[in-house]
Amino acid sequence: MSKLKEPGTGATAASSFNTIPRGQDDPYQYQVGFGNRFASEAIPGVLPNGQNMPQKNKYDLYTEGMTGASFVAPRAENLNAWLYRIRPSVAHQGFSKLPDNPDFESNFLPLNSKVHVSPTQLAWHPFGIPSGEQLVDFVDGMKTVAGNGDPTLHEGLAVHMYLANTSMGRKAFCNADGDMLILPERGRLDIQTEFGRIMARPGELVVIQRGIKFKARQSLGNPSLFEPMRRLGQTSRRTFARMHYTKTCCLDIQEIYGSHYTLPELGPLGGHGLANPRDFESPLASFDLDQNHWDIVYKVCGQMHSCSQEHTPFDVVAWHGNYIPYKYDMSKFVFVGSISKDHIDPSIFCVLTAKSKAPGVPLADFLIFSGRWDVGEGTFRPPYYHRNSSTEFMGMIYGEYGGRSDGFKPGGASFETGFCPHGGNMLQSPRSRMDSCLLPFPAVSYEEFQKATEAELRPTKVHENTLVFMFESSMMWTISDWAMKRSGKLHGKFCTFAIVQTTIEDIYPIEHEPKMWDNLKGQFMNHLEEVEEDLRKAGLPGLGHTRVDGGQNGSEMNGNGRMNGH
Repeated sequence: MSKLKEPGTGATAASSFNTIPRGQDDPYQYQVGFGNRFASEAIPGVLPNGQNMPQKNKYDLYTEGMTGASFVAPRAENLNAWLYRIRPSVAHQGFSKLPDNPDFESNFLPLNSKVHVSPTQLAWHPFGIPSGEQLVDFVDGMKTVAGNGDPTLHEGLAVHMYLANTSMGRKAFCNADGDMLILPERGRLDIQTEFGRIMARPGELVVIQRGIKFKARQSLGNPSLFEPMRRLGQTSRRTFARMHYTKTCCLDIQEIYGSHYTLPELGPLGGHGLANPRDFESPLASFDLDQNHWDIVYKVCGQMHSCSQEHTPFDVVAWHGNYIPYKYDMSKFVFVGSISKDHIDPSIFCVLTAKSKAPGVPLADFLIFSGRWDVGEGTFRPPYYHRNSSTEFMGMIYGEYGGRSDGFKPGGASFETGFCPHGGNMLQSPRSRMDSCLLPFPAVSYEEFQKATEAELRPTKVHENTLVFMFESSMMWTISDWAMKRSGKLHGKFCTFAIVQTTIEDIYPIEHEPKMWDNLKGQFMNHLEEVEEDLRKAGLPGLGHTRVDGGQNGSEMNGNGRMNGH
């Protein structure tokens, strides 16, 4: 046994906790927590002591303040940051309006002729990456799918796809309209922000708040990161590696106007569960010395404007505050559910939420569905038929997802407007003869319904090696021109699907064809004799005879609407 100099003493931390680099998968360090007031300095001693705006900063740095809420917002909602930088943001050479991007939309009011209303379900095949013939970066690669409201109203949202094949170089982006929740699907995204660097990998989300400048660079992924997916079949591994080990990138982006993402209340769950605050990661201060020409693209009221300057926007040497970008690894989500019977409302899958102006009504909820146990006894386990008041937009990061009747695949999407009836159908995935590629076909809904009502119920692991997300909103959405007319991925009566690693094409129907529901017959009609007998035993009138007086005087109405019993 070693001898202690002072028995009873232990150890003292040298600093607060930061994560450690994860090698080439993620070389950066992060501070942990959600909504914290962080502080970070790339050079020790730069942060001023006891004040925010000293007369003179160390190294003659400039003080710059940033607010993410009104000055008089309640303390719990007051967001701000102080940055100490080499040159202030005001040192620029003016703005110029950029040409309109016909595939980008911010006004989702039905009066806008460039958006469309859909009362029914819609679905899109995986959106394609631009060919190498044309270089497309983060700004040029954003394509709008759907949304609500308008940024000038300070309430609403938008869903964009980001399809790019090149990095931004000496160009940065600043969204003055809203916060952006970014979900990499294909390829890693190396994001440089004013507050530091973030590596975003498929399976992680990143939130960059309104007004924060950043640039995005594609980064080669490491297939070892996705070990759960490597356990799939040989073709699936190749497909997954193609999606993630690539210099191209595909992202889903949800943009919210007039609100910020917060953690949902846990209610009776108590103090922890779902997305735990300690699992969110924010960057450490990092700065560049570049004094060359840069272009900053600002998004203002849905328009793009370019601002040129002769220095990098990423020159913040130190900062402190709580208006900070962050990321979250969705594999850390703690799923909860029924351990006896029935389903619990999908709000239990909520990772982040954003408030609307109406109390208790979210502008947007971000939900995920991944591997978990289903143990409900005496329960119809597939998604039950439902008509929710919320609008639902779903996408898949990786895997295969049961509960769908369409060709729902990673990189694709689906949409249901509020009160659009859906649910109850399961995905059939017969194996193709070609290279064991999984080709989803529309399921016969009643057959799957019947299977679910008669199956032996055992504890079952569902959605293994799968990550599906949902943007859910209390708002009614409209669909963009690009998504409806120009994306080339909207499900039609027939579509062409190229089998992986082959030149053969299979053609099959995969739209939300109304006739697919025709076999949902009224099976109740097969039990009319049984129903009549049960009514007789209960002392009630038979079918076609309805009491209209609460059963007080025996008056009945027959099937022709005429009164009996008088």
